[in-house]
Amino acid sequence: MRRFHIGRLRYLAALWVSGTAALALATWVCFHLGLASATSACVYLVIIVLLSLMDSFVSSAIFSVIAVACLDYFFIAPLFAFEVANGQDLTTLFAFLVTSIVITSLVRRLRHLGQAHREQAALLDLTRDSVLVRDLKNVITYWNLGGEELYGWKREEAVGKVTHELLQTIFPAPLETISEEFFRTGRWEGELVHTRRDGTQVTVASRWSLQCDKDGQPLGTLETNSDITQRKRAEQSLHRIQETYLAEAQQLSRTGSFGWKVSNGQIFWSDEGYRIFGFEAKTNPSMELILARAHPDDRALVRRVVDGAANDRQDFDLEHRLLMPDGSVKHIHVVARAMRDVVDSVDFVGAVMDVTAIRRAESELHNTRTELAHVMRVTSLGELTASIAHEVNQPLGAIVANAEACLGWLDRENPEVNEARAAIERIVRDGHRAGEVIRRVRSLFKKTDAQMVSLQINEIVREAADFVQQELASSQVSLRLDLAGDLTVICGDRIQLQQVLLNLISNGVEAMQGVADRPRVLIIRSERDDAKQVRITVTDCGTGVSAENASKIFEPFVTTKGTGMGMGLSICRTIIEAHGGRIWASSNKPYGAAIQFTIPEYVGDAS
Repeated sequence: MRRFHIGRLRYLAALWVSGTAALALATWVCFHLGLASATSACVYLVIIVLLSLMDSFVSSAIFSVIAVACLDYFFIAPLFAFEVANGQDLTTLFAFLVTSIVITSLVRRLRHLGQAHREQAALLDLTRDSVLVRDLKNVITYWNLGGEELYGWKREEAVGKVTHELLQTIFPAPLETISEEFFRTGRWEGELVHTRRDGTQVTVASRWSLQCDKDGQPLGTLETNSDITQRKRAEQSLHRIQETYLAEAQQLSRTGSFGWKVSNGQIFWSDEGYRIFGFEAKTNPSMELILARAHPDDRALVRRVVDGAANDRQDFDLEHRLLMPDGSVKHIHVVARAMRDVVDSVDFVGAVMDVTAIRRAESELHNTRTELAHVMRVTSLGELTASIAHEVNQPLGAIVANAEACLGWLDRENPEVNEARAAIERIVRDGHRAGEVIRRVRSLFKKTDAQMVSLQINEIVREAADFVQQELASSQVSLRLDLAGDLTVICGDRIQLQQVLLNLISNGVEAMQGVADRPRVLIIRSERDDAKQVRITVTDCGTGVSAENASKIFEPFVTTKGTGMGMGLSICRTIIEAHGGRIWASSNKPYGAAIQFTIPEYVGDAS
């Protein structure tokens, strides 16, 4: 700090000495040349202005007072005296002093403004962003060092040029639209593409600010541009990587994404969507192509679901088959969600999954289970037969042996009646023994250990419906429940009644396998009839049942299916009759069959 003050004092001393010397030299020259006081005043004023540029206002005021003293002493009568004889001369001296102070003040003010401008310009040159100012005709009036580094044009080369012509600007929207927004709001921000001096392109984040005068009239535009080329490249690279990963993930999971614009029918697919439907990437997907690719048996279902979704503007979930050009069949699961935009038009976005492998695995598993169940039935039947044969063979063998012995006792010359009687008694005993074996087998089939409890039949129906959801979906069958709400409880075995319903549902699904010209609908209805019984009706829309078969299908080993054993409905009848009810079949107009059974209402404690 002390060094600063010493340096300041030295500077002032040198300034005052040089200033005094300059005024003295001017005085000597003007006096010897005999110049008038006015001319000498002009010379003094020039010197004072120059000196004012070098220091503070105080120094300028001191030099102004010295100049007034010189004018009075050397150029105004009486000469060589600090007196003024004429009032006009006094006015002249005062006017000179005021003028000198005012001019030096203005000069210093301009100097300060210039210094501030240079400092601001230096600050703008420190930033790496391009800063430019353009007038209302887009002509560049200022160009900072950041602009030189970013674009390659020097300041003197850029100033005076039209911005968008020099930089070959590519706008994100028409320039007229951008300009309208800019002059309306006074600001604009966006991304622009500019061309450097070497011909390469650069992407910049551009910010425009409208500059106005004190009356609010536009003067020009301050524009700053930040180079975001590397960031954009990184974003594009990341986007490509994400697309690659997404495509790989979709291919691994066999899931494609899509978008559907209902208003104009446009459909957008991912690459996996093209692969699933078997179309080339250059193909423009449409609803007509999708319907054409759908399996003929499922086409009506697809059209009904799609039309309903477009009209109701609701999400949809659909599984159907595709018939590929090579004759193969694919199973796909389509899930879509309705999206609403600002103009209240509906777009659907969703996913389509190739579930062919899953359905094949389920089919193979079903076949395996069927074969296993068949083997188990055969094995159980063999074991049961062997057990019955073993149990019955013993008393039968004893009966035969006793009968032969009896014949032997009677064929003697003197028949042994007592021995024959004893043999016959043994025959009777063994006959009763064989009958007991048969009774135990019948008891096994009658399931005398059934768990009879009070039940709500609607709960049994819903539980059975939950068990067959997968079978219904794979067979493209819709299940509809029409359950009365005023039913009383019944007394029954939950497992046995579920078995009856599962058997009837399975029969209905199989009856509709060949139906392709109408929806496959299975209806289960519960109601209370006039005889205080609960009645369940299972209705399908399949091939139906004739009046002749309706009276026979509940008999053992009677079946209308090529692969059936004819035991399912017979077992159902046995279970229903064990519950005190009855079961029967009838035709369902115009299509299908209806199987009905009744169970008495609960009238006492279940046992």
